[in-house]
Formats: sequence, structure tokens, C-alpha cells
Amino acid sequence: MAPLPKPPYEPEDDPERYVGLDAAKAEEQARAHGWSTVRALPPGAIITMEYQGGRLNFEVEHGTVRRCWKG
Repeated sequence: MAPLPKPPYEPEDDPERYVGLDAAKAEEQARAHGWSTVRALPPGAIITMEYQGGRLNFEVEHGTVRRCWKG
């Protein structure tokens, strides 16, 4: 039997800490906390919803993070 794949590393980090920050500063902090992928999206963007460990999503409006979630 093949071994089970190991899920990607995901930092112990609260996404709410990025809400209200400047998008560039939020991305810098997220990468410093170990997020391998940081994705900035405009409000209402159509995206695929597959979960990817190690990814942090920002909804950015007028340069400010309005919403943040893992995966």
C-alpha cells in the first residue's frame, strides 16, 4: 500500500489579524509567518474553492484587506 501523502505545512496563525491592514504589509507579514502562498483578490472575484494548505487568501479593496481566509 502506498504511504499517505503528508499535507503541506500550515502556520498556526489567525487570518483575522490581517483584516484592516494595507495589502502589501499584510502579504509581507503573512510570508514572514510562514504562508507559502498569499493570494490577493478583488471583492466578488470568481475563484475555485479547492482547499490548498499553506495558502492565505486576502479580499482586497482600495489597497486594504477586507477579508482573509485559509486555503
